[in-house]
Amino acid sequence: MRVLGLRSPVAAMNLVMLALALTGAASAQQSPPSPSAKVQKTGSSPIAQYLTGRIAQNAGAWDVASANLGAALKQDPDNPALLRRTFLLSLGEGRQQEALTLARRQAVQEQGGSFVAHALLVADDLRAGRTADAAARIAKLPADGMAPYIGPLLSSWIAVAEGDYDRAIKILDPLNAHEGFKSIRIQQLALIEDLRGNRDAAFQYYSDAAKQGMPLRLVLLIGNFQERSGATDAARRLYRQYLDANPDNMVVEDSLARMDKGSVPAPLVGNAAAGLGEALFQLASALHQEGAAEMALLYDRVALHLTPEQPLARLLVGDILSNRDRDETALAEFRAVTGGAGILWMARMRQVDVLRQLDRDDEAAALLQKMAAERPARTDALLRLGDMHRLAKRQDQALAAYDQALARVKEDRPRDWMLHYARAMTLDAKGDWAGTEAALKKALTLQPDQPSLLNYLGYSYIDRGVNLDQGTAMIEKAVAQRPHDGFFTDSLGWAMFKLGKVEKAVELLEKALELEPGDPSINDHLGDAYWAVGRRDEARFQWSRAAIQAEKDDGLRRAAEAKLKNGMVTTVKAEGTTTR
Repeated sequence: MRVLGLRSPVAAMNLVMLALALTGAASAQQSPPSPSAKVQKTGSSPIAQYLTGRIAQNAGAWDVASANLGAALKQDPDNPALLRRTFLLSLGEGRQQEALTLARRQAVQEQGGSFVAHALLVADDLRAGRTADAAARIAKLPADGMAPYIGPLLSSWIAVAEGDYDRAIKILDPLNAHEGFKSIRIQQLALIEDLRGNRDAAFQYYSDAAKQGMPLRLVLLIGNFQERSGATDAARRLYRQYLDANPDNMVVEDSLARMDKGSVPAPLVGNAAAGLGEALFQLASALHQEGAAEMALLYDRVALHLTPEQPLARLLVGDILSNRDRDETALAEFRAVTGGAGILWMARMRQVDVLRQLDRDDEAAALLQKMAAERPARTDALLRLGDMHRLAKRQDQALAAYDQALARVKEDRPRDWMLHYARAMTLDAKGDWAGTEAALKKALTLQPDQPSLLNYLGYSYIDRGVNLDQGTAMIEKAVAQRPHDGFFTDSLGWAMFKLGKVEKAVELLEKALELEPGDPSINDHLGDAYWAVGRRDEARFQWSRAAIQAEKDDGLRRAAEAKLKNGMVTTVKAEGTTTR
């Protein structure tokens, strides 16, 4: 899951093009602030602090950037550009009160400050019930590139707070002209009509929103609406459909468990402040999905100011920080998530990922073991534990975790193909081919068309020189499903090589290398194919690349170096003669 986002390619393009405009002050074209002569005379010029801050910001170290720019701002407090940038960093770091103070200082400056600063101030007014102040602030929004897009979201929810639902709906009309904001508009219309109590209209808008994709948050919103409306059968169907596609999602399992108890939930969006928080969270999710991480972080922070207990918004902050290698800060965000057992399970799984990135495998393993003990019927924590050990080449521990997980499976389920697949990879790493083959065949009984399984078993047959026709057919089936997967194409090229169809092998392996240029195995395979067709210099070049790239695979590196020194013997009877 990780984030909710827009599904339309046009929407994605529009949002990315808007990203630079989202904060105004974050633009790369903005000139750096010029320290005043008065400050320079103090003997502690903010120039070095400013430059250090900018370098840190560009490197993603917003905490360092914020500290340095904040220090520079203290010495040059009236510099508008420095004020805007320091505000953005404070907000991104989650220092809400500091960000609010800086936003208020921006608002009284002649330039008016950045758009996101005004959005935060509007959100703060709405959260505190200062509806009139929020409405007055809307009239002073900067007329920058984002005003036509986010302005209606802010204005609409202020109108809801004022009780003017018709105007709130009308205000959103201009968003329909912007492809990237159509789905956001539809969800806001559903939430507004739901809050007003107009269930027929809300149902229609929720239905329209569902046609554009069903991410987790929308499933929860629609299911919540259906439960409160008495459509419990429809809610159950919705939750179960989501679980069919996402079988380990405990958040939706929690919803079903609540229904089994006959409990009716409170609305997920119960007032205008929560509605605006939902709008900004959806915007942030879409921006993150389309690669505008900094902008996503800022607007998600504003959303959290409105709805600090919204768990998916908190998870999104953690995801953004983790993706930017801010792992310690991300860990703190994941640990701050609140909610039911399902959302906490999701947050703890995220903690495991971050702990692994921090090389704190012992803590990650302890957390997974604790989770596995808490839920003796579930396999996902043990699967994750096994994966962690397998990737660290602790194969015995990995196999023990997978076997413990399999012991919990009482009947064959399609979802468990991954467990058998992971176990097969572990057995393969241990040199147990019979066990590997058996595990892969078992996985294929659960998911007969799964391309990764077909490719793995097919390639294993080809590489061992057994069941060549069967292995080739498996790989061809996998490639048909994923024609742009370089590793699958490599497998098919290697199959052609083993079958003596070396010209076809060269064609496929060249394509595979275009798709995955940094993979040593593909370079090695292409070198072998080049050698077989007499292209010796090109073969040596590919082997040299393979030897360089295979620094973590001693066996492959040594084999490539041996071929560089001695050439190779090929027996390609279908295409030519044996060569050296």
